[in-house]
Parts: sequence; C-alpha cells; structure tokens
Amino acid sequence: MDPLSSGLYAQVEPYDSDFLKVSDVHTIYYEQSGNPQGHPVVFLHGGPGAGTSPGNRRFFDPEFYRIVLFDQRGAGKSTPHACLEQNTTWDLVADIEKLREHLDIPEWQAILFRFPKLWLLALQRRNSLFRDNVGVWWVMGKHLGTCVTGIVLRGIFLLRKKELDWFYEGGAAAIFPDAWEPFRDFIPEDERNCFIEAYSKRLTSSDPTVQVEAAKRWTTWEMMTAHLIQNNDNIKRGEDDKFSLASPLTQAFARIENHYFVNKGFLPSDSYLLDNVEKIRHIKAFIVQGRYDVCCPMMSAWDLHKAWPEAEFKVVPDAGHSANEVGIAAELRSATEKLRDMLR
Repeated sequence: MDPLSSGLYAQVEPYDSDFLKVSDVHTIYYEQSGNPQGHPVVFLHGGPGAGTSPGNRRFFDPEFYRIVLFDQRGAGKSTPHACLEQNTTWDLVADIEKLREHLDIPEWQAILFRFPKLWLLALQRRNSLFRDNVGVWWVMGKHLGTCVTGIVLRGIFLLRKKELDWFYEGGAAAIFPDAWEPFRDFIPEDERNCFIEAYSKRLTSSDPTVQVEAAKRWTTWEMMTAHLIQNNDNIKRGEDDKFSLASPLTQAFARIENHYFVNKGFLPSDSYLLDNVEKIRHIKAFIVQGRYDVCCPMMSAWDLHKAWPEAEFKVVPDAGHSANEVGIAAELRSATEKLRDMLR
C-alpha cells in the first residue's frame, strides 16, 4: 500500500467540470468535487505550469468542502497549451476572481496554493478579491485580499535572486551533482553565466527539437530533486513528452516555469513579498516546510517565519519539497482540518 494513501482523504470524482474563457487568448479548465453545498476551497497548483491532478482533491474533507481545482493559463487542460502570452502573476490572480464570479461563490472559504512562489502578492495587493477567506497556498501570490481567515503555505519560495541562484545557477548541485550535470551540460560553457536565461532561449526556440530537449532537461532536474528520497516515478515525468509537451512546438511545465523565473515572478522588487507581510499579518496562517527541501530551501521559510512569527511554523524533519511526501501531506491535511474546525 502506498504509505501516502493512509494519510489523506479517499479519492473523489468531480461532480462538475468545464472551461472558462478568461481572455481573448486563454481558456482555463476547472472542476468541482466534494460537497456542492460545502465551504468553497480553491486549490492553486504549483510549478508554475504543472497543472492539477486528481490527488490534489485528497487534502480536503469532501463532506465539508466544496473543492475547486483549476489549471492556470497554459497549464494542464487549459488552452492554448504552454502559451506565454498574457501569462503573468497578475493575470493568474485575475482568473481566480473570474472563476469565483462564474461559479457564483460569494466568498472563498479556503485557498490552497501548492508551491508558494508567486501568489502571496494576491493577499497583499488586491484586497477586494476575496473576503472572509481561508487560504492554503502554492506560490506566494499577489492579490488574494487581506480579509482572509486562514492561510496554509507549503514549500516557501519568495522569488528572490538568491533562491533562483541556489536552484538554477549551481547551488543545489552540491547536493545533487549527478542530476545537475545533464542540466548544466545542455548549455554551452559561454552561456553558463545564467542558466535561467539560457534555457529560456531554448524553450522558446524555433527549433522543436531544441525545445523538446530543453523541456526534458529542465523538468528532469526538478523531478530528481523534489523528494528527500529520489522518486523514480516522479523522475520519469521529466522524460515524458505528454507531461513536458503538447505538440512539437509547445512545452508546459518547463516553458511556463522558466517564463515566470526569467521574469522574476513579475514582482517589482527582490524583497517585495517580505516587505509586504504587514498587510496579511492579522490572518491565521500555517507554514509547512520540508527540512531538506532542495527546490525551495528552508532559508526562505525561515525568513518568512521571522517576518511573520504569528504564523504557525511546521518543519517536517524527514521531507524534501514534494507535497506527496508523507510528512508534508500529513501536515497539509492537518492544516485544512484546523481551518475546517475554525469554520465550524
């Protein structure tokens, strides 16, 4: 038996799924599961660009929550696949509001951001989007409102230069040199001063062969470092064209994630997220961090914890980055249950 299975809720199937046109370019996929009359919770997936999966529903009590999942612009089932046009953090946050209105949800009761890298800004700058919300989050967002009753953050990444340098410019190579070298060796030596920019050039290349190989190398690097104990099934995703590609000319995970990182999350300054913690300090919050998270190193969670000591800080001592590691999954479920009990 998968040890993770015993720690999460049983799998449920959507009772509703559809597509919502959010711009003249983009249409996003969404689904609803759990209790149709329950407290709405929206799950925001990670990457950026990874898309949702059925397992994302399992962090939530399906008898209590009305669980809303959607694929961000260009990711998962959303179309056009891997499209970078009109694809910024601000666009993603606006899509959440459009989805809320489309589903006739007066207030989100919970928000789950899987990989905290880009969405905290939502809490800090667009106060009108969500009122009396509960949040659990993905990547530090920009516009989710200040009247939020709870937030859970997992795998903190503040999009600072030192964090990008750590993972993409050779820092994490000290721990995973065997995984790093294929990622490094794809780039000529004279372009290795910035791997993010070098990969951007290749992920947007007019040569589909170059795009495919760049996407596989980028994705495999992350998959090989996402768990405390390397997960072979996860690593294979980096070699899977169906995960990395939709056609010879478009990439999803690698292309979108690189797009956000080469643009530094579309943030106005390197310390923007920490500088604006005051705007959300009053919100009940949980921070879940794997001690040995190589992708989103613990220094970021620690810095956020120091800036926001009121937030409950949970360090999982035997985990890396993945939300599917047993200890992290258990803490995420615990957090959603604490928020459920608060709402009750």
